[in-house]
Amino acid sequence: MKVISGIYKLLWGDIVSFNIGGSTIGLSLLVLILIPAGIYFTIITRFLPIRLFPEMCKVAAKKSVDMEKKSNVSGLEALIVSTATRVGMGNLVGVVAAVSAGGAGAVFWMWVTAIIGASTAFIEATLSQLYKEKDPLYGGYRGGPAYYLHSFFRGKKSKSILAILFALSGLLCWCGISQVIGNSVSEAFDNAFNVPKIVTAVVLCLAGAFVVMKKDISVKVLDVIVPIMAAFYILLTIFVIINNINLLPSVFERIFKEAFGLRQVVSGGFGTVLMNGVKRGLFSNEAGSGSAPCAAAVADVDHPVVSGLLQALGVFIDTIVICSCTAFVMLLAPESVTVNKSGMGLLQAAMVHYFGNAGSVFIALTLWFFCFSTFIGILFYARSNVAYVFGDNWASQKIYKVIALINLFVGCIAAYGIVWDLGDIGIGLMTIFNMIALIPMSKKAVDSLKEYEQRIK
Repeated sequence: MKVISGIYKLLWGDIVSFNIGGSTIGLSLLVLILIPAGIYFTIITRFLPIRLFPEMCKVAAKKSVDMEKKSNVSGLEALIVSTATRVGMGNLVGVVAAVSAGGAGAVFWMWVTAIIGASTAFIEATLSQLYKEKDPLYGGYRGGPAYYLHSFFRGKKSKSILAILFALSGLLCWCGISQVIGNSVSEAFDNAFNVPKIVTAVVLCLAGAFVVMKKDISVKVLDVIVPIMAAFYILLTIFVIINNINLLPSVFERIFKEAFGLRQVVSGGFGTVLMNGVKRGLFSNEAGSGSAPCAAAVADVDHPVVSGLLQALGVFIDTIVICSCTAFVMLLAPESVTVNKSGMGLLQAAMVHYFGNAGSVFIALTLWFFCFSTFIGILFYARSNVAYVFGDNWASQKIYKVIALINLFVGCIAAYGIVWDLGDIGIGLMTIFNMIALIPMSKKAVDSLKEYEQRIK
């Protein structure tokens, strides 16, 4: 426990702090790595998220190069897989926590972080395409940070130690997330419908096993679930905004005032506003962690940059669209409804205000779909990492899936803090190992971008 706690504090705890106008801003190791790297990637790609946003939307509609092969995954399908894992707990619990702790101003800093994160997502996704390889088990392609780390560090060895460490960190992280998913869904259904946790555990695990234990069904299920759940959530939010359109200018005014306002600086709260927005933005869109490149690598696209643009668009969808939806639902509600509320209670109170008791039911169902799609997505990510560490065999693939399903079941019944910490440690270590290669290899992605832009001219 001491070792785990020590590693956790090193990765997530504030290791540097300084004062601005009486406010203390603490920076964790991961923020110190991801923010400067994201700014660097934004500069060397010449502000790609803004400059090439129309192109991102354009390539989202492109078909696979050879979709006659059932094993091939189109760029849009790869985007849906990565969106399934991004659009999850971070969009509900994470945003609620950021606004609860940092106020409305945290939303602005989440938006800024998304622009920076989109550049990071572009670099890692493009590299995953440049270093992808054929998948002899599932067909199509596979790749991700383990594979470009392998190319960068292997020398004369058959495997890279850093690539193995990245893959193991990812497998550790995704098992931890499986428990978090199970716990979140069972709690939500217990509160909304009084469904016993054991019933939720059995149903969720049977549904999960049906999807992940079959060879080709994961992407097909996500193709259906993700667009529907995202569209439904956005439409309900638009309904709330239209019904409260007269309050919208005051909400934007509050967001910008609290993001920069003197009130936060004088009261010593500016650091809380800034860092809550930054941290929640970084870990909601997962840019830099190396998760999404595992999906980006499998895309059958006609140029590596296409996959990079799609993953940059994924960050926009996650943070600018979905996270903002959650924030607006809370900020448009009267203060009398949300006063003294925090965490999921704040979001549930806002939804009950708009839709009555159906609001609480809606949140439970939304959480179920978000979490279930996340579980399918992380098992899709795990394929290439299991193969890199344990070789091309079905035994290791199935064993890892069974372990993940066991974690999902256990998480539904009870919450074990140590496993949650292991999940956080896993994603922290993934980020560090990924960034070791990402920064020096970024020139290859930029060169590919220049070639792509010359071609589309």
